[in-house]
Amino acid sequence: MISSVRRNSEDLPDHATPPADDYIAPAPRVSVQAFCETVETASAVRSAAEDRRLSKAHITVQMGGMAAAVDAYRTVPTPNVIVLETEGCSDILAGLDQLATVCDPGTRVVVIGNANDAAPYRELVRRGVSDYVIGPVIPLDVVRSVCSLFSASEAIAVGRIIAVVGAKGGVGASTVAHNVAWAIARDLSLDSVVIDLDLAFGTAGLDYNKDPLQGIANAVFSGDRPDSALIERLLAKCTDNLSLLAAPASLERVYDFGAEAFDSIFDTLRMTTPCIVLDVPHQWSGWTRRVLLGADDILIVAEPDLANLRNAKNMLTMLKGARPNDRTPLYCLNQVGLPKRPEISAREFAKAIESQPIATIPFDSKLFGAAANNGQMIAEISARHRTTETFLGIAQQLTGRGDARKRRGSFLSPLIRKLRAK
Repeated sequence: MISSVRRNSEDLPDHATPPADDYIAPAPRVSVQAFCETVETASAVRSAAEDRRLSKAHITVQMGGMAAAVDAYRTVPTPNVIVLETEGCSDILAGLDQLATVCDPGTRVVVIGNANDAAPYRELVRRGVSDYVIGPVIPLDVVRSVCSLFSASEAIAVGRIIAVVGAKGGVGASTVAHNVAWAIARDLSLDSVVIDLDLAFGTAGLDYNKDPLQGIANAVFSGDRPDSALIERLLAKCTDNLSLLAAPASLERVYDFGAEAFDSIFDTLRMTTPCIVLDVPHQWSGWTRRVLLGADDILIVAEPDLANLRNAKNMLTMLKGARPNDRTPLYCLNQVGLPKRPEISAREFAKAIESQPIATIPFDSKLFGAAANNGQMIAEISARHRTTETFLGIAQQLTGRGDARKRRGSFLSPLIRKLRAK
């Protein structure tokens, strides 16, 4: 059993939406076997097995608790992780001692206990328990406990994927994605990578004024599994903290992909990059659906009209149902106030969707046109513009971080505060 130990995090009630900073890194390809004593816990583990963060793990559930586990592993090797439910068992320490006699080195043990457990936490640690969770548990508790056993760091949310997609073509989702990524890198000081997934018509290279010879196509069509060295060669540097994996924007070939085409690229980037922003094209296929379901956070960009309302509602309903343990997808309204165009008000839009937009971006043809033609971000055109602050606000909500500039302050901040107080 493993020697490193992690205390259980605070549990969320069934109806709660995980906050933005409650990041859970996906688990690798591991085998997990759970031995439960109650039907409720067994159901929670089975539901957790369907979570996207445990999609690579092979999870089996058996009844019988500690006694069944000890009996099972007398003749078969132990898996990577054993989950044990004790249900207030008074001889939990004796059971763990028996399990240790049949447990292979390197196996990690998670105990789902009860408030009536007599065994002190220190004794559980001494016997090699990797995590101890007080029941009753919900699926998110199981996901967090198993995934945390393999996370490289709990202090830094390495490998967070943010997917930005339009509810309809032409709503400016790419522009929003690129400006939000810029704010994440510049204002929140997070090393970030933008991936333009619209291989035929992507505009990220134009928006960042970059024309790289290589990009996402070289990685996805590579015969071998892309490693960190290959991805590093394909990245185009935009700023100190922002890099781009550009689309070829070429029609020389047809870009038909399988559902898992981008999995290895994302897995490689997760290992080295704190924040990955995906510019997802407006299309519905196996791989776009998988990209959205596998993202840590999702932002849907919509215009205030009926088609966008219908599409956004359908997308939110589908994503909520397929990701019950994740934060609810967010949406924003873009190009609001287009002259002479009948629009659905933000209030009516929110009422129909049953959630508020995180931002409303006004239509400004002069500002956005100048930025697009110059290959610049809105913050470069006008650092103090209201839209620049809007993109920063979106970045903060998606990452769960505040403004790094405000957090740091200047070396004159204490003096300024004193003067203001006087």
